[in-house]
Amino acid sequence: MRIHIATDHAGMELSAYLVTELSALGHELVDHGPKVYDALDDYPGFCIAAAQGVIADQTAGVEALGIVLGGSGNGEQMAANKVKGIRAALIWNESTAKLAREHNDANVAAVGARQHENSEVLDLIKAFIAEPFSNDERHVRRIGKIASFETTGEVIY
Repeated sequence: MRIHIATDHAGMELSAYLVTELSALGHELVDHGPKVYDALDDYPGFCIAAAQGVIADQTAGVEALGIVLGGSGNGEQMAANKVKGIRAALIWNESTAKLAREHNDANVAAVGARQHENSEVLDLIKAFIAEPFSNDERHVRRIGKIASFETTGEVIY
């Protein structure tokens, strides 16, 4: 699977670790940066680029997911979610990692680098990648309502 990854300064060490570990598991990692440490960097551009990479690949029929990292993962999730078609979920334990995929067909995982040990994050990401979307009608319907809002701006209840 192709995995697009981005971070800010707080997640650079974790990002490098994940690139190494996930590559060793056979995944193709695309690193959207940053390339050098800057304590004053701004995460939105990096995270949006990773999210755009996920959508471009998925549109082209390439199996792809994304990972965005930061101190808490919150801002990075928000930035990624601004890209049409992205469903980025903040994951902090195995349950949230699996449910994000199973119920929401999340295509980007957001993780707080300052909240977890590297090995714990690797386990969370592996759980996220491995969990399939359920295709349960209620989940498909809900995702469809979100996608419709992205396109039309109309809320469907």
